[in-house]
Amino acid sequence: MNIISIVLLLLLIVLVVAFIFYAQNIKKNKQDAESLFNEAENKANEVMARAKREAESVKLEAEAFKKEARYTLREEEQKQRREIENEFKQERQELKETEKRLKQREEILDRKDDTLTKKEENLDSKEENLVRKTDTLSKREEQLTHIEEKKRLELERISNLSVEDARDIILNETRDGLTKEMAQIIRQSEEKAQAEADKRAKNIISLAIQRVSSDSVAEQTVSVVNLPDDGMKGRIIGREGRNIRTFEALTGIDVIIDDTPEAVVLSGFDPIRREIARMTLEQLVQDGRIHPARIEELVEKNRKALDHKMREYGEQAAFEVGAHNLHPDLMKIMGRLHFRTSYGQNVLDHSVEVAHIAGNLAGEMGENVALAKRAGFLHDIGKALDHEVEGSHVEIGTELARKYKENPVVINAIASHHGDTDPMSNIAVLVAAADALSAARPGARRESVENYIKRLKDLEAISTSFAGVDTAFALQAGREIRVMVKPDKLSDDKMTVLARDIKNRIENEMDYPGNIKITVIRETRAIDYAK
Repeated sequence: MNIISIVLLLLLIVLVVAFIFYAQNIKKNKQDAESLFNEAENKANEVMARAKREAESVKLEAEAFKKEARYTLREEEQKQRREIENEFKQERQELKETEKRLKQREEILDRKDDTLTKKEENLDSKEENLVRKTDTLSKREEQLTHIEEKKRLELERISNLSVEDARDIILNETRDGLTKEMAQIIRQSEEKAQAEADKRAKNIISLAIQRVSSDSVAEQTVSVVNLPDDGMKGRIIGREGRNIRTFEALTGIDVIIDDTPEAVVLSGFDPIRREIARMTLEQLVQDGRIHPARIEELVEKNRKALDHKMREYGEQAAFEVGAHNLHPDLMKIMGRLHFRTSYGQNVLDHSVEVAHIAGNLAGEMGENVALAKRAGFLHDIGKALDHEVEGSHVEIGTELARKYKENPVVINAIASHHGDTDPMSNIAVLVAAADALSAARPGARRESVENYIKRLKDLEAISTSFAGVDTAFALQAGREIRVMVKPDKLSDDKMTVLARDIKNRIENEMDYPGNIKITVIRETRAIDYAK
């Protein structure tokens, strides 16, 4: 046998062995499958039996639960029925009580109805009585009217006076009596009020004024510029006067060059222009270059510098009175008042003084001190622009305050500090009082002779315009007016009324600082001559 035959024989043997092994394995698997099937079938039968037992148990439990639920529902139904029956019983009881109360009220109303019926019958009878009495009174009134007419005619016949004449006599007597009583009341009231007011006012004003220290008036309408030598005067005049003409044209200030040694006088009523002229001339003298172009350059430069300086003056004054949050434009406008005077009084210093006095007065009276100072500081702001804008300084100041949205109290204080409008707050009254105190203190103002004489004449003219006045004299620089009356025309009682009338006329028709005392004098003299 060759090798191939051996290999084939071996392969055949392996295949036969594998087939036998495979056949045995198939048989074994079949047996295992049959045993598994039998086992699964047994388990399924057991599960089915267990499920039947559990279903029967659940069924029994469900029937028990149903029985229990029926029993619970039956108990709940009985409980609700009992509750409803109890509610019905309570409602029936309440209805019975309500019905009982209604019956009682009905009985009360019946009794009231009977009472009202009786009262109505009584009223009817009283009305009939009143009608009868009214008729009787009407007849008696007619009789009395007839009797009074007869009486009046008889009285007129006896007295030889008509009704109008008798009425005039009675009215005159009554008027004289009332005048005397009114004078007494006025005197008593004025004495009492004056005593109390003087005491409180002096106390408050003394406390306010003693904390304010102010300088006296030092403002003038001229400025003096010192020169290093008299030779500088010729350079200021310039060739054919061109320098001085240019200077006066640009500044609007008169330059007075006289025999005063080493000095030049600048004259002008506008303090701002005068200050620009003073600064310019001092710089020209110091620099030495004096010609029209240089003058024009320095005038413009100093105008801007003074504008900045006015803002600084305003800021410094506002800081002094505590008005830190004042609008920058208002500070600049207030700074212009440093170069504005009123009767010789520096208006910016006056505004600061009024602010301090108003603040002190407000503190004594329990008012807002900061607001009073602000109102006092701004009360004359209109004077900074009154030569540029039409209207009084009060109107201009009021419009400025409104424009920059100041507090309404401040606006009213500005508008009312000269009595143009009524004050709407205590602070407005305090500002007006502080303004009068600042203007009336010694050394505060300097009036011109013409205004002084005119005020005296106006006081005397107002006093002599009243009936019964003989003469009037203005004394103490217009602080007092003494009125001499005719004793045969005015009685002592009418003097008090006359003094009050003169006071009202002066307050309504004149502007003046401080107070004016009115003294009415009545003197009776008996004169005879021994011969």
